[in-house]
Amino acid sequence: MIKNTIFKSVLSGLLALSFGAAQAATEIQWWHAMGGVNGERVNKIANDFNASQSDYRVAPSYKGNYTETMTAAIAAFRAKEQPHIVQVFEVGPSGCGKSTLMRMIAGLETVTQGTISIGGREVNNLEPADRDIAMVFQNYALYPHMNVFDNMAYGLKIRGLPKSEIQQRVKKAADILELTEDQLTRKPRQLSGGQRQRVAMGRAIVREPSVFLFDEPLSNLDAKLRVQMRIEIKLLQEQLGTTSVYVTHDQVEAMTLGHRLVVLNEGMVEQLGTPIELYQRPASLFVAGFIGSPAMNFASAQINADGSAVDLNGGVSFTLPEGIFSPYNNMEVVLGIRPEDLELADNGDDNRNLTTKLVEHLGSDTLVHGHFGEDQTDMTIRLAGIQHFKMGEVLPMHIKPDKIHLFDPKTEKRLD
Repeated sequence: MIKNTIFKSVLSGLLALSFGAAQAATEIQWWHAMGGVNGERVNKIANDFNASQSDYRVAPSYKGNYTETMTAAIAAFRAKEQPHIVQVFEVGPSGCGKSTLMRMIAGLETVTQGTISIGGREVNNLEPADRDIAMVFQNYALYPHMNVFDNMAYGLKIRGLPKSEIQQRVKKAADILELTEDQLTRKPRQLSGGQRQRVAMGRAIVREPSVFLFDEPLSNLDAKLRVQMRIEIKLLQEQLGTTSVYVTHDQVEAMTLGHRLVVLNEGMVEQLGTPIELYQRPASLFVAGFIGSPAMNFASAQINADGSAVDLNGGVSFTLPEGIFSPYNNMEVVLGIRPEDLELADNGDDNRNLTTKLVEHLGSDTLVHGHFGEDQTDMTIRLAGIQHFKMGEVLPMHIKPDKIHLFDPKTEKRLD
């Protein structure tokens, strides 16, 4: 189990941060530094955090001059080690820096600035084998000439553990992963994709590390097997109780498995929070469009003179929560609506009629693609069950005011 674990990861050219130790021994804190602010902004973030979290202190520091062009952002989470198990997910599109960050934690990439600490111990200059981590790779990385038992035991043999302890650890991991005695004698080529992934996880489990690192472990599996393995990883986490960092571009994996999500975009942290926090209150246009399937609908709009409604260009208007958007009267905004938040109205409303263009039946749900207003603003809605509509049919729609999301078109940040 991890006690007072702090990760401090900084990409090349980014801000370095120094941290004080947490007082509560059963709490975990993970810090990540990236984003786009100058030195004054970093100091403000640190001071605000110190004021709200008395158990934790953060002191920003940087060797050199602060510059406006320096990219830095800070994100944090704190979670009880028991009874909750912490699983951190890094999500984002290809090339955003997810795997680079994980490889830095693992010691497979050089950290040019800043420090990485695990269990209060700085590990920047330690070899991967000395960092007390275990990594599960995308391509399994099993030795083809060894059987399953030897694959799982190899790392322990290298460390010089007694044979009896190796036998005990491998058997325990095999029982957890439901690997049979017969499967332990097989070569990797004699296993299915799911079984190979279990062996890769077993090899990590026997190390009994402080941190598990998962680098897109399910991406090579078919859809049905991904669902099965996702459930197994969730159960495994609850059974082992070891903190994990998990890289994926699959938001379903992140939403169902993660306790905290870190959304990365071009090497910068867009938002950190629980899956539900990111879904209900996305901090930016990028997060809003990335989290959720189908993706959130976006449209150019303007808040009216008293902040009571937001108007689309085609004459469609949506009521806003009372008093929240008054400071943004007459402001041009980007309107965001999730497909599942639009509902069929009981009675017609001419300025919220959706003209149907395409209907997709998914069995449990129906996706309706259409447009609003005179400028034909595209909109997708998600309705429960099997719904039958004709092309060109007009559907009266309704959305609750608290389900509407507004963003600044210049900064792309959330307004509220």
